[in-house]
Amino acid sequence: MGTWSTLPFGNDDAADWAYALDDTDDLQAIEQALAAVLSVGSDYLESPEATEAIAAIELLACVAGRPGDTETYTEAADAWLQRVKAKPTPELLSRAQHVLDRILGDDSELKALWQESDEYDQWLASMADLRTRLAS
Repeated sequence: MGTWSTLPFGNDDAADWAYALDDTDDLQAIEQALAAVLSVGSDYLESPEATEAIAAIELLACVAGRPGDTETYTEAADAWLQRVKAKPTPELLSRAQHVLDRILGDDSELKALWQESDEYDQWLASMADLRTRLAS
């Protein structure tokens, strides 16, 4: 996994996903990223889908008025945030919580990869912060 940080945009998949936001100004890309994780059901969740969903959830928290730490490698996401005017519904925020549960649960490649790293506790703290900001 091309990862340089435990923060939501600290990996190649999330950064690539953010650059795909260039042509959007609504929450559709976020909804699609969440749906990709939920569509897996109880099957093994691959890391790329999970990292994209985490990036989407970070943006969802931002448009809900609860941004996290500023990252130096989020210029594409920051540009999207300046364009988007939509606000998330309570249902979308709830769905995002379910997606986080799925990513942090069993049969998640991303979780397994972080468990093998020395930064697992930092990643868990980052996910806990994201969950808190999403629920506030």
